[in-house]
Amino acid sequence: MNLADYYSPGRLGLSFELFPPKTDKGDASLMLHVEKLVKFKPDYITCTYGAGGSTRGKTLDIVEKVKQVFGVPVASHLTLVESTVADLRLYLAEAERRGVDYIVALRGDPPQGQKKFTPAAKGLSYASELVELIKDEFQEFGVAVAGYPEKHLEAESLEIDIDRLKHKVDSGADIIITQLFYRNQDFYEFREKCVANGINVPIVPGIFPIVNGAQIQRIGSMCGAKIPRVLVEALQKKPDDTEYHMQVGVEYATRQIQELTEAGIPGLHFYVLNRSEATAAILANVRYAKSRS
Repeated sequence: MNLADYYSPGRLGLSFELFPPKTDKGDASLMLHVEKLVKFKPDYITCTYGAGGSTRGKTLDIVEKVKQVFGVPVASHLTLVESTVADLRLYLAEAERRGVDYIVALRGDPPQGQKKFTPAAKGLSYASELVELIKDEFQEFGVAVAGYPEKHLEAESLEIDIDRLKHKVDSGADIIITQLFYRNQDFYEFREKCVANGINVPIVPGIFPIVNGAQIQRIGSMCGAKIPRVLVEALQKKPDDTEYHMQVGVEYATRQIQELTEAGIPGLHFYVLNRSEATAAILANVRYAKSRS
């Protein structure tokens, strides 16, 4: 099924993003959480990997198992970091062999200790080039790319960032999945600018439910997402109460999604952090399971 078909008019698409655990215990726990999440009938499940491609093989293990056990289409992330074109071809061929359905095509962040992305010798420099490679040589894969409502941290401006995003779409990307954000107005303005720039593929909001106050600082430094004062102040009322933080995060994300849905989003992509509790509570709050029955 084409990725864009999940986001057809009158249909709200749903996807979840995992990351590779570091231990066998983590693997077992992840599968238990996926079992709970698939009750919401996701259209597909994605899996990222560690910095510099350190867990690429593990990523394929996870998506292959998720597809075999739960029968859900799967997507693997793929970045350019420290990879030659030959490396990328080998990974794509292996992903194809293992039954991966879709690729999330990314440039990738610089390896730890480096401030600027530097392409590998005989590698690629831009995500758009990876999209072109996939569409030229591995046409069976659907392709998602990343969009940044508050612009990529390295971009000179949001307008320049959207021009680059347009290039990825023109290269063959089927959908855009956004980086996390907490102010819906940022998403609305981003979407308007994308449409004005001729981008006509589904733009899917990325949702990252906050489940503890310590995440706030990490999120801000990681991707530049602005955290609304009302959310920060709510978490600070009980700084050491993790159950309270979960409640605040779930309630905030529920309101955020309700507003986004009313504004006509095509679907939702949850960064679930290999857990199910917060995402399941949010989807139950917005009656998502019932809407897909």
